[in-house]
Amino acid sequence: MNYLAHAYLSFGDPEVLVGNLISDFIKGKKKYDYPAGIQKGIALHRAIDTFTDEHPVTKEAKDILRPAYRLYSGAFVDVLYDHFLATDVNEFPKDSLFDFSQQVYSSVDRQIHWLPERFAKMFPYMKTQNWLFNYHTMWGTEKSLEGVVRRSRYLTESTTAYQLFQQHYQLFSDCYRQFWKDLMPFARQQYEILRANNL
Repeated sequence: MNYLAHAYLSFGDPEVLVGNLISDFIKGKKKYDYPAGIQKGIALHRAIDTFTDEHPVTKEAKDILRPAYRLYSGAFVDVLYDHFLATDVNEFPKDSLFDFSQQVYSSVDRQIHWLPERFAKMFPYMKTQNWLFNYHTMWGTEKSLEGVVRRSRYLTESTTAYQLFQQHYQLFSDCYRQFWKDLMPFARQQYEILRANNL
C-alpha cells in the first residue's frame, strides 16, 4: 500500500500516522530515535507491507506489471491500490476523502519536527498538491506512478504502467477488493496489539 492506505490504516492515531508515513525513510536502529508511538507506526507499516507483498491477490496484480518492471512491480501495485481505496465509497463516502487528507496534513504539521530529512523535503509537495486526495483521479494516479520512477534508481518510465493500469482496470479493481477485505482486519488487529504493548 502507498501513502493513502498507510495514513488510513493509522486509525486516527497521530503518532502512529507519522510512523506509518515515514517508515520507508527509517533504516535499521534509527527507529529507536523516535517516541514509542511513532515506533509503533513504523512497525505497523512494515507489518502491512509484509502482508501486502505475501497476499496471493497482490501477486496476481504484480504479474500484470512484472514483465515490464520486474522487482518494481510491487511499488506500482501499491499506488494502484491507493487509487482504488480513494474511490471506495465504503471507506470514503461523498466528500470525506478531501476532509481526511486535510486532517492528515494537519496532524503531520503538528509533528513536523519528527520527519526525517527526505520525507520532510517531500511533504510540502504532498500537501500543496494534495496527493492523498488526488489518488481518486486517473491523472493523480498517473502522477503517483511517475513518482515511483523518480524515487527509484533503475526505472526510466511509468508510461507502460499507466497503460497497463488502464487496460486491466477491472482486474486491478477486483484484486484490490479481495485484498482489502483481508488487509483491513489484519491491520486493525496489528494496531491493537502494538497499542497494547510497550516498546
